Amino acid sequence: MDNLFAPSDVSWTPVSPQLASVRRVSSAITYGVVAVALLLGLGLTVGWVWGVLALVVVAAAFVWSWVLIGRNQRSWKYAERDDELMVSHGVLFRELIVVPYGRMQFVDVTAGPLERAYGIATVELHTATPATDAKIPGLHPDEASRLRDRLSALGQAQAWGL
Repeated sequence: MDNLFAPSDVSWTPVSPQLASVRRVSSAITYGVVAVALLLGLGLTVGWVWGVLALVVVAAAFVWSWVLIGRNQRSWKYAERDDELMVSHGVLFRELIVVPYGRMQFVDVTAGPLERAYGIATVELHTATPATDAKIPGLHPDEASRLRDRLSALGQAQAWGL
């Protein structure tokens, strides 16, 4: 079954471990805001015991998300083949996306404030069908730039035959 989502005859490239750091910081901010809101909201309305209990539940959920974020980051990988790009990710729900170079319309490189602070970027391939779009988060900016240029060149070269 593993060969279905990550063929072994392909040389896979993992994404940067910094992706997990960015997602953990983002998760910490979100859980922190939720925890403070619940603590104050429940504490001032129904009692501080309920507010503290909600804080404990939010803290447990944050710890669980910390573990899941690391597992998810390690599942992301991509491979460049002669005619297509393959992207595989997911732990519980695994996904393999295969995008033929000739079907690509354009390639985006994005990096939000946290991604820039941690030195990573996201490459996204767009096709005519949104279901076949592929996204590769957690790439070093130099690798994202190289991949963008290579995919654009291959996409343009192979689109002429359509």
